[in-house]
Amino acid sequence: MSGPGPLEREGYRRCAAITRRHGTTYYWGVALLPAERRRHVHAVYALCRAADDIVDEPGATTPSQVRDTERRLAAFRHTVLQAVDGAPVDDPVLAAVVRTLRSCALDQAVLDRFFGAMAADLTTTRYETWEDLLGYMDGSAAVIGEMMLPVLRPTTPDALGPARALGLAFQLTNFIRDVAEDLDRGRVYLPQADLRAHGADPALRRVTPQWRTFLAEQIERNRALYAEADRGIPLLPGASARCVATARLLYSQILDRIEAADHDVFSSRIRVPTPVKAATAARALVRLPAPAAVSA
Repeated sequence: MSGPGPLEREGYRRCAAITRRHGTTYYWGVALLPAERRRHVHAVYALCRAADDIVDEPGATTPSQVRDTERRLAAFRHTVLQAVDGAPVDDPVLAAVVRTLRSCALDQAVLDRFFGAMAADLTTTRYETWEDLLGYMDGSAAVIGEMMLPVLRPTTPDALGPARALGLAFQLTNFIRDVAEDLDRGRVYLPQADLRAHGADPALRRVTPQWRTFLAEQIERNRALYAEADRGIPLLPGASARCVATARLLYSQILDRIEAADHDVFSSRIRVPTPVKAATAARALVRLPAPAAVSA
């Protein structure tokens, strides 16, 4: 495939800006990749962010607005798929996204699972069991790991399972960290059965002994997913391995900070400061050999 044209280059610049503004952990993690692969991660992030913004817009799930939101999400999905099939594109971000989807040869079934999960956010606000939540996360998180594999270029198909696990681990960390924000949208992305078993109620928005033991259990589950994902790092080439290892380290540090805050995810949003992210990426970057030029 020839190099990106002016519209696509502008789109990739905008995708990078979107990733830096909204997904700083991804941004600093993928800084370790060669530019021609880094831009694909930015484009996938921008695609996911655009769909997320539709379903997370204030009032998007209110009874009077949910049908309109469903139509907007369906229209966005249709626009993306039509563009991948060759429909003319004049939006720079969409042009970049389409080039990435084609370059990575992503199957439409992957996109269908992703958009299906986004649509579920409009009608489902609670998940009874961990297995139920995993069903949702297959399309909202594990699928992102699958989208990343062509960019990371693993040395064996055995990397698929760990890639899916890393997507799940990242999203569960988000769910644990963003309890208060999700409550504001009327959603709880934590297993209801586990909450009842511990007598924990996130709606109280305070740390109780019951909440502390419940969240400790979820953090343990989250770390098991990270451990499963770690099995895939040796299956990646050098730059990709350091990229994934850095992003994994940065994201899992959120769990450390939640524990240090005595499991208080209500008072403020737990973050790894941007200077820490940049320094972590820089330390990994100086150990990388210069990448060979690759067209994509």
